[in-house]
Amino acid sequence: MKALFTLPVLALLLLFATSCDEGFEELNANPNEPELVPPATVFPLAIRESFDRIHGHRNRNERLNLDGGMLWMQYFARNQYVNEGDTYNPAATLRNGTWDGFYTESLVNLQTVINLTSDPEGSYYNQNFAAAALIMREYVYSIMTDTWGAIPYAEALVGSTEGNLAPAYNSQQEVYAAMLANLKSASDQLDENGPAIEKDILFGSDITAWKRFANSLRLRLANRQAAKAETESRAVFAEILGNPAQYPVVTSTEDALFFQPTARQNSENNNSWHEVMVFNSREDWSISTTLINAMSDGEGNATDPRLEVYAETAQAGERVGKYAGAPNGLPEGDAVAYFTTASRPGTYFMQESTPVPIITSAEVNFILAEAALDGDYTAGLSAAEYLDAGIDASFQQYGLARPSGYGSGLEASKETIITEKWKALFPQGIEAWTEYRRTGYPVLPAPDPRAVMENEGKVPTRLRYPESEYSLNSANVTAAVSTNGGPDNKLTALWWAE
Repeated sequence: MKALFTLPVLALLLLFATSCDEGFEELNANPNEPELVPPATVFPLAIRESFDRIHGHRNRNERLNLDGGMLWMQYFARNQYVNEGDTYNPAATLRNGTWDGFYTESLVNLQTVINLTSDPEGSYYNQNFAAAALIMREYVYSIMTDTWGAIPYAEALVGSTEGNLAPAYNSQQEVYAAMLANLKSASDQLDENGPAIEKDILFGSDITAWKRFANSLRLRLANRQAAKAETESRAVFAEILGNPAQYPVVTSTEDALFFQPTARQNSENNNSWHEVMVFNSREDWSISTTLINAMSDGEGNATDPRLEVYAETAQAGERVGKYAGAPNGLPEGDAVAYFTTASRPGTYFMQESTPVPIITSAEVNFILAEAALDGDYTAGLSAAEYLDAGIDASFQQYGLARPSGYGSGLEASKETIITEKWKALFPQGIEAWTEYRRTGYPVLPAPDPRAVMENEGKVPTRLRYPESEYSLNSANVTAAVSTNGGPDNKLTALWWAE
């Protein structure tokens, strides 16, 4: 393109610039575009985008929960577009969009908040704010490492300041050790007498809730790695359970941790299942036959009251007014027959402001049941007692009465604990998927004879790395594949697999 300025004009401009530069920076400063975006602006965006992507997400084939975990754990089955997750072959956009979204929409923004609020000389110094952002950052990282294994962690968020646009990957073992250390540090840093956390759309600046989040997440991660890092996990349990005043965790349905969406007309912070299934009218999911069979009598009558929340009764077919499931992995022509005859997800979960579970009382009790089963370092109840408490808490979460005799006589084995945990984790398909990959439970039924499962007929153990990493960070992603101990496919087991 030719220059638009002639030499005489350029000379005049240079003369003007040299004679009038005094105060130029002040004159050109735009008060509406400050160089530093306040953390109170960035933090709610990062929280909203994190839970949107974890729970549902508005973009098709980028819904790790709806197009992955909920299908692979057979809470849901596809009644159309079966190639979008239900046949164990997730689309490339699931791994690409999820990876990019977590880093660019969540982690970078959370790191920005940490940087702004950690500097004692800065305008936004606030140790409580920094600690909350750190906890949220580690939570997102936990989802990522449990999805891929080795990930960019220590060097992941320094590119914009230090020019490192090809960060090295850390092994999953290294990421777990760092997450546990950072969560402890954040919990210790939180001060109930300290400054408020502005625009905290997660816990409303409730410092105790943030402490419960940090320490309950520590229990989740310590339990998950226990078979591979027993000594370290025992130390985490001993520290937290030995000092509940300093390290509070979720202990009841009243202090369980949820993300609270708001009505759509008031903000973009609404429940992503409402956005996908109601506002965007996506009706692609039915309740899986596996879940129906686990919670009913085989004739479509609920034997577990939670099914009445998890699912709606069938509107057509042989079981109108009763519960009916759809098999997973059917060819498109067979799957569509269940569009009207299988139960749909419960309307409770479709409301604009239905709370999204993060860590519930049921989950914490199941974690403690497993820890008590593995060894006497919980300093509390027996595995059977924690199992019973976890079942109770799951019913209480929905205001339901536990049926008389439900769970009586159950042996507190790992299979029983994880199977009951699977029932209680609905709608947290990602967490259920991780527990299945770690333990092999619940035992999933053989596929329907008509099903056409890919990935050798096995639930994916992980997602492949996105193609962008091979293009932009080739040496490091190749090293990460070796670190994971197997090829970059959906069959390589992650580090904590037992």
